[in-house]
Amino acid sequence: MIEIVKPGLSTTVQDLGRPGYYHLGIPLSGAMDREALIAANLLVGNDEGAAALEAVFLGPEIRFAADAVVAVTGAEMPPKVDGVERPGWTAFPVGAGQVLSFGFLKSGARAYLAVSGGLDVPVVLGSRATYALGALGGHEGRPLRAGDRLPLGPARPVPEGRSLPADLRRIPEPVLRMLPGLYDHRVTEEAAERFLAETWKVAPEADRIGYRFRGGQPLDFVPREPPFGAGSDPSNIVDSGYPYGSIQVPGGTEPIVLHRDAVSGGGYFMIGTVISADMDLIGQLQPHQPVQFARTDMAGALAARRERTDRLARIRAALS
Repeated sequence: MIEIVKPGLSTTVQDLGRPGYYHLGIPLSGAMDREALIAANLLVGNDEGAAALEAVFLGPEIRFAADAVVAVTGAEMPPKVDGVERPGWTAFPVGAGQVLSFGFLKSGARAYLAVSGGLDVPVVLGSRATYALGALGGHEGRPLRAGDRLPLGPARPVPEGRSLPADLRRIPEPVLRMLPGLYDHRVTEEAAERFLAETWKVAPEADRIGYRFRGGQPLDFVPREPPFGAGSDPSNIVDSGYPYGSIQVPGGTEPIVLHRDAVSGGGYFMIGTVISADMDLIGQLQPHQPVQFARTDMAGALAARRERTDRLARIRAALS
């Protein structure tokens, strides 16, 4: 059992999500940085999809009722045990009665805390992930609060001190590769090229539903007669399904990349879709961080997915 003494800014229980319900309006949810979650779980001997904590910008303070082995990955948010700093990306012990806390955020945005045995909260639709907008999963379907108590599952024996090599710890990059299309015919060719050439900055309104970006010039739309069922704004379309990673640009001004808790459809056009291999990177972007979008094609997207699959295989091998 662990007890939340201080919840941090927005700490939730997450795993690898609940696929299969998006057509019903229930998103995947799960870790924004899936690779960091997998590494944290493997470090403490859990199945890679076990439930862990996702902490955003400001870490929680947690009291342990029993001995455990933990690991913190993702954002550089130094963990501390009774005030003594411990290394990230490394398995270390926490004794019964001790308090785990976090230092100030140095880089990245989301840290993942895995505890040996995993967090044994109820399974909802095949997952323990929190979907706060729908009050579903996790602990009572919401971010954690002071006084919450979370049970742990049975732990496996695991050596303390094992660490993921630095070359396998992915660092957020300022370029997000995207497949153009879906509704990019709504903007002029010049506007589409300018969208890729400009540097955008992460807006403060960036969360699990979508990451908003600011700083570029407004898009120019191809003139049209609004079709039946679409709004009058040139960025409106007849309602359509939204893929994860799709890039809306409401009003043609501020791109929004839909993420793990995305709504499944709506009436804004999409200029393209961020490739699956780069979705984890978005979850580690801080507000005001500069970013560019880069065009790729299906061959490039599939090659990036193979690279990610190979890196995950190396992570599993290093921590087996």
